[in-house]
Amino acid sequence: MSDDVKTEDKTPGRLGRIYQGRTTVDFVGRKRTWFTISIVIIVLGLGSLGIRGFNLGIDFKGGSSWEVLAPHSSISAMTSAVKGAGLSNPTVVKLGSQTYEVTADIKAMSSAAQTTLSNKVSSAMAKAAGTNSNQVSTSNVGPTWGASITHRALEALIVFFLAVVAYISIRFEPKMALAAFVAMIHDLLVTVGVYSLFGFQITPDTVIAILTILGYSLYDTVVVFDRVRDNASGILKSGDLSYGEMVNLSMNQTLARSINTSLVAILPVLAVLLVGADLLGATTLQNYGLALFVGLMSGAYSSIFIASPLLAWMKEREPRFREMAERARLRKDQQVLTPVAAAMLAGDSGQRFARPTASTGTPPRTTPGTLSRGTIQARARKQKRR
Repeated sequence: MSDDVKTEDKTPGRLGRIYQGRTTVDFVGRKRTWFTISIVIIVLGLGSLGIRGFNLGIDFKGGSSWEVLAPHSSISAMTSAVKGAGLSNPTVVKLGSQTYEVTADIKAMSSAAQTTLSNKVSSAMAKAAGTNSNQVSTSNVGPTWGASITHRALEALIVFFLAVVAYISIRFEPKMALAAFVAMIHDLLVTVGVYSLFGFQITPDTVIAILTILGYSLYDTVVVFDRVRDNASGILKSGDLSYGEMVNLSMNQTLARSINTSLVAILPVLAVLLVGADLLGATTLQNYGLALFVGLMSGAYSSIFIASPLLAWMKEREPRFREMAERARLRKDQQVLTPVAAAMLAGDSGQRFARPTASTGTPPRTTPGTLSRGTIQARARKQKRR
């Protein structure tokens, strides 16, 4: 058996196809599925937000907090101690490896009742920590500071959105800016909805994390759009691809990079959640890490399944691209172009692009300057041997 036949018999797995540039995933053609999934998640989240609202931390709704150094205690023991002292619905977190913080909303009580309850909680925490009540620090937090943080975060968010839309409009085009903007709004709504649905507590760390994830989401989107712009000025001009097919090709070309970028960002966050918060007991990392994890997952999804399909849908409503899409629908016997085949075609600067047909019998007809299926396969085998 010849080397060429042996090479053709070796079929890579799914991951191998992704990293060898041999995928032909139809992202644009399945846009209704992706959009439906996102709409369902967002509607559920907004419904929960309207019914349940947010689980706001003490920095946003106000309340009292107690801290104590307790190297030999645990969260469960500290929780039992403060509940036994009469504190209802306390939030107990571990600051670092030895310090515990208890927070609760006791504003509904009178001043005298608050003072009495605060002293009981301090005594209970000191007993659980094996120290005296003088070592327990107490503080009261008003909702004003949280409202100030929210106001400044919203201002920063608006400025960020305006800057992103302006940059992408100038660097790429307005419709790409609109698609990227919708993707970022999608990430915000999904993150907010998940927090409301599961009752995760919102703290200032959560707000910071949400602002951070927008940058990750935008990065992935811009990478794909950059490839779309290059293909629009190159391979799309041949007229053999519709705009949607060109976007599909661009996304398959950047798929491996998008996966790697998302994994590199998500794995450290998982380490923070699983190792830092659960194993090492640094529960203060949970609020920041959880928001990052939810946002990064949503950002990875939106950059692949929302932004680019939305861009293709908007562009194919333009007359010239609508005509190209109609011509592409009439060519039912043509094979989908893979990234590796597109790379080989791009290397032939003097040759016109022509996709091979899907027939396995005779090769397609070629005109001077076109590339037949046999030519593409021969170059693929040559590239493998290298």
